[in-house]
Amino acid sequence: MHQERKALLYASSAVAMWSTVATAFKIALTEQTPAQLLFWAAVSSVLILSLVLSVQKKWHLLFKLSPAQWRWSLLYGALNPTLYYLLLFSAYNRLPAQEAQALNYTWALTLAFLSVPFLKQRLRPLDIVAGIVCYFGVLVIATRGQVFDLNFSDATGVSLALISTLVWASYWILNTRDQREPVLGLWLNFVLALPLLAIVNLWQGSLLVPSWQGIAGAAYVGVFEMGLAFVCWLQAMRLTQQTAKISNLIFLSPFVSLILIVTLLDEPLYPSTLVGLAFILTGLFLQQFKKNALKAQKPHTPTSR
Repeated sequence: MHQERKALLYASSAVAMWSTVATAFKIALTEQTPAQLLFWAAVSSVLILSLVLSVQKKWHLLFKLSPAQWRWSLLYGALNPTLYYLLLFSAYNRLPAQEAQALNYTWALTLAFLSVPFLKQRLRPLDIVAGIVCYFGVLVIATRGQVFDLNFSDATGVSLALISTLVWASYWILNTRDQREPVLGLWLNFVLALPLLAIVNLWQGSLLVPSWQGIAGAAYVGVFEMGLAFVCWLQAMRLTQQTAKISNLIFLSPFVSLILIVTLLDEPLYPSTLVGLAFILTGLFLQQFKKNALKAQKPHTPTSR
């Protein structure tokens, strides 16, 4: 099979998996708390990534990590999955899935703005326009169309979703200096996060085995959202010579996700979600014209949760 066809297949598989996770999050959260879901999803992710590392025969790389890389791994694991997913799942626990997943898309713009002070990137006028357009979409979704009344449907849920984008963007800025093999690095993040997640669950009194439905939901999230989608996307970025073309596939994900949300969760589709999402995607599209991309950044997941 031609390399570009393989890249397209891998990227399409990743996008298809990301399109399902908003629905999966909401279903799984009906059976357990956000912290409980994250713990068991992380366990599932460790297992599936262990299998991937075995197939790829990369375990020997674990013993080549420097002491500094082990220390950095602790920080990476504290950010992703621990803090990021705790915030994200808590947002999903409070908001309709359609709103939470749309707000989560703003992480790419957050990354662009954070790259100015931390990576010395230049902020162009187009970036400012993209930010205004994108965050106006956030306002439309957060107020369910009542933008002039500023009557937020769930201010806490919206805040959690937006703070999660800040954590995710910060993680990827730090990741520009990460020299670990990507799949091994992600596996190590989850392994080192498990004790932290166990402590959080013990503190909340929720470190119990959930129902089989809860375990199944967590396993789906851990295997597909946190594991295989990442691996497929990395493979696509490694194989393709047309990164921009492949990356544009991610714009299909929110619309497929909305169809699943409305169909499987029986959520009424708010017109404000469609309008707000249109503004967010327009802002992200404008931001794609950014000339000074993160040159040091490795290919990463353009999250579609």
